[in-house]
Amino acid sequence: MFVVVNISGLGGNLEEIQDWMQSLGIWGPVAFFFMYLGLVIITFPGIILGPVAGLLFGSVIGVILISISSTVGASVAFLIARYFARDAVARWLSKNETMRRLDDLTEKQGVFIVAITRLVPLFPFTLLNYGFGLTKVSFRTYLFWSWLCMLPWTIVFVVGADAIMQWFSKGTVPWILVGVVAITVACLGIVVWYARRQLFKKAKR
Repeated sequence: MFVVVNISGLGGNLEEIQDWMQSLGIWGPVAFFFMYLGLVIITFPGIILGPVAGLLFGSVIGVILISISSTVGASVAFLIARYFARDAVARWLSKNETMRRLDDLTEKQGVFIVAITRLVPLFPFTLLNYGFGLTKVSFRTYLFWSWLCMLPWTIVFVVGADAIMQWFSKGTVPWILVGVVAITVACLGIVVWYARRQLFKKAKR
C-alpha cells in the first residue's frame, strides 16, 4: 500500500475521495457492507477490504464497518455450509488438507481452535467460514469468538491504512494511529503466544 500510494499519488486525492464518500451519507457504508458480504460469500479475500475501509471511512467508522461486515459474512457462510449446502461444501473443502484436520481439532478444542485460526493470519479467512460450518462447533461459540478474534486484525489493517493515507495527504505522521496499531500488534503477539501455549498443554492431556 505504501508503494502504491506513493507511485500513484493517491494520497493527494484522499480528501476528495473521502468527501465524496461522505456525501453519500448512510448509503456509502451500506453499499460497502453488501459488497463485502457478497465477496466473503464467494470466498474473495476479505482482508483486502480492510485497508480500503480505512481509506474511505477513516479509522472509527472503518473498524466498525469491517467488524460488522466480516462477522455477518462469516456467519452467513457458516450457516450455508451447515444447513443449506453441506454436501457441496464438504466436497469442495475435502481437497484441502488443513480443512480436513479442522473437524477433529475443533471437536476437541472448539473455542481455542476458532480463536487461534482467527488470530493467526495463516489460515484463509473465507475458507474457514465454510469449514467451521462442517464442524461440531456451536454457532454461538463460532460467532462470538470469530468476532472477538477478528477485531484486532481489523484494527491493524483499517487504522494502519488510515495512518498511511493521512501521512501522505497531510504530510504529518498520525502518531496516535501509529500507536494504536503498535499496541494492537503487541497485544496480538501476547495473546497468540498464550493461546498456543494453552492449546499445546490441552493437547498433551
